[in-house]
Amino acid sequence: MLDALRKGAGTWIAKIFIALLIFSFAIWGVTDFLQGFGQNTAARVGDTEVSLLDFDRTYRQDLNRFGQQLGRPLTPSEGAALGIPQQSLGRLVAEAAMNNAANELKLSVSDERLATIIQSDPAFQSSSGRYDRTRLQQVLQSNGYTEDEYVVQRRHIAERSQLAEGIAGSMKAPVAYLEALNAYQSESRNAEYLLITADYIGEIEDPADGDLSTYFEDTKANFKAPEYREIKVLELTPGALSRPGDIVEEDALAEYERRKEDFSQPERRRVRQMSFPSQEAAEEAAAELQGGKTFDDLMTERNLTSNDVSLGVMARADFLDDTLGDAAFSLAEGETSGAVDGRFSTVVLNVEEILPEDVQPFEEVRDTIVTDLAAEQAEREILDLLDEIEDARAGGALLDEVGERFSLQVKSPEAFDASGLSMSGSAVELTEADGLVSGVFDSDIGIENDVIQLGNQGFLWYEVTKVIPSRDRTLDEVRDDAIASWKQDEMAKRLGEAAEASLAKAESGTPLANLATEMGLEVKTAEDLKRNNPLGDLGQEAITAVFNGPEGNVATTAAADGNSRVVLKVTATSRPELEADSPEAAAIGSQLSQQIQETLLGQFISDQERKSGVEINNAGISQVIGLTQQQH
Repeated sequence: MLDALRKGAGTWIAKIFIALLIFSFAIWGVTDFLQGFGQNTAARVGDTEVSLLDFDRTYRQDLNRFGQQLGRPLTPSEGAALGIPQQSLGRLVAEAAMNNAANELKLSVSDERLATIIQSDPAFQSSSGRYDRTRLQQVLQSNGYTEDEYVVQRRHIAERSQLAEGIAGSMKAPVAYLEALNAYQSESRNAEYLLITADYIGEIEDPADGDLSTYFEDTKANFKAPEYREIKVLELTPGALSRPGDIVEEDALAEYERRKEDFSQPERRRVRQMSFPSQEAAEEAAAELQGGKTFDDLMTERNLTSNDVSLGVMARADFLDDTLGDAAFSLAEGETSGAVDGRFSTVVLNVEEILPEDVQPFEEVRDTIVTDLAAEQAEREILDLLDEIEDARAGGALLDEVGERFSLQVKSPEAFDASGLSMSGSAVELTEADGLVSGVFDSDIGIENDVIQLGNQGFLWYEVTKVIPSRDRTLDEVRDDAIASWKQDEMAKRLGEAAEASLAKAESGTPLANLATEMGLEVKTAEDLKRNNPLGDLGQEAITAVFNGPEGNVATTAAADGNSRVVLKVTATSRPELEADSPEAAAIGSQLSQQIQETLLGQFISDQERKSGVEINNAGISQVIGLTQQQH
């Protein structure tokens, strides 16, 4: 809410209010309805009111800010889904609770002090650093505030600042708190562990028929066939409307003449260029050429390679210097020019090869031209036909009728599930259209669905023609999958049993080295482990176990791959002491102090809201945000 106008109240206070947006709102909710509200009141805390004008202004600014972050404007319904109205109102109610408390405590700010606060605000200072009243008026006007409104609001901010400073402003985190947090964050541990993988267990044999049947009955839901749906699809695209056969020969010939440059290549020349430092040097070289020397002789004398002189194959239009272009295209093949005074230097040109103009005859490009003309004609027809199809659909026409009326193909892909897979598990060939599959499963038989846009110029309609309900499959249908699933579960079971057996021995004092020898495994080590920092075979579950007991603690958990198991033992613990004067200590202290201040202020605001009472005008707020008031 007009961030530039809220400077000078103390940055940590601003952070506290932001942190309390959702917290304070959650304390009292939005379900209370106040009878006898003034028509311009959004909420009331004790004797302090929040006007609908303030709520509207704050909500619109918050909505716009979120929209800018997303890169597009937000609709009121989208804003409501994101909780923006609650956040806006929550902040205003928290401020009202502070204002109400300040009034009860008779806190105030003198006019002189208020003037100093306003005039020292950087938002209202000119480039020279002095207060500029014109700048003040410009900022207020651009944000929809009158000067009187701003002065009242800034006075409230100053009073809230006094109250916040008195409650939590000088609260510092205790040293013991800093030391505890530092120990938690910086502690590192070493561990040794055994990794028990599927290789240790070996091959799992197929289950007996009785065991498989029992397993299948217990896990039948895992093998359930999903719901499938069949649809009909009609596409309106330039390709679907294109009729190359309608293009007459005369139109194709006219298009060929109009686009002849697209099918032709102008004369090009392979040109070499030798630059000289002066006009005199170039003319001397030209005289030597006249006397019988060749361009190659000059290159040899000047120690030039082909890369030094080659311009490549160039058309007349490729020359940036018209003088050089004219000279190059006036020479015969193999001929060398005299001294040519170019835009940047004087040069001698040589034409190694002439590539004549090449024009593709009409017969070679006729099919391309006809295809392009038919596509252009189809693009012009699409929007008109779109309106006609929508009218037909509005009149109750089914897709088959629409397709027959407008000579468009209606496709019927095989049944598919919500993942786009067929009953055999293969991907169904469906038109790539955003929202098609999800739309099909949100629809039903007989429902007219909204048209879907295809790319920039196409449209798609669909109808659900059949719903194949989800069902329980029989064991015969999924025998292979059931056996694979049983083996997977059996492997996990045996790995767990092996790990638990090893853990029991380790807990009774058997060293991991002895267990490794007994099991044919190796003891692995992991050093300098940190909380919330998985490493190698040790995933987050294992790291949690490492820090979940004292040095010497043993445990078993899943490995990082989610399949294997680890049996681990904590072998060393390191807790660096906190240096009170270090930058790290200062950073931790600042962080914890701010958290404590926020917590104290949050508790104070919640207590004020509870004592004074918070009443919300739901009807007025719903009107402001443009949504129908929900019933609770």
